[in-house]
Amino acid sequence: MENAPIAKAEGLRERKRRETLRRIAEIGLRMFVERGYEATTLEAVAAAAGISARTFFHYFKTKDEILQFWQGGGGFLEAVRAALRRGSTRPRALRAVRDGLLEVLPRFTTENSVVADRIWYSTESLRAQKQAFFIELEQTVFAALCERWPRKDRRPGLRMTAMLAVGAFRLAIEARRHDRRTRPLTEYVRESFAVLEAQL
Repeated sequence: MENAPIAKAEGLRERKRRETLRRIAEIGLRMFVERGYEATTLEAVAAAAGISARTFFHYFKTKDEILQFWQGGGGFLEAVRAALRRGSTRPRALRAVRDGLLEVLPRFTTENSVVADRIWYSTESLRAQKQAFFIELEQTVFAALCERWPRKDRRPGLRMTAMLAVGAFRLAIEARRHDRRTRPLTEYVRESFAVLEAQL
């Protein structure tokens, strides 16, 4: 039991760090909306959060990282990969990707993630980064499908499935972004994949 106070202190420290991280991300996102992404500096976000610039950089290195926080940070791709690795090989690969996304999305979708997504499309440089994310997602999906269906002769079909699935996902995000009555992203994903499957 000697280590209990140490573990408790570390747990408290980690919780405080998470709370500070979220508070900074909320302030940053609000400032992006009010002042514009390009016009908002990291120093201004730090000042609004009541911390020094040096302390701020322990949490976020760039403005992009604040947006990424609301898109699940670095955890989204890994969560998709894990979801696609599980399960049997019975369903069609396209349906497996849809089900994997539907499983993962509720953990990464909030009201703030919708706001952040709109900001991602507000500048040319951010749009380019979002494009890079979708390319990485496609590669992640393809790699996970190849693990689930390892036969080499299936790879061309799995590659095409990954491309089509990510395309359907992108259209779902776009539909949500342009919809004034914003519904859960999972609903847009279901509808987008239904259109794709109907065409196939």
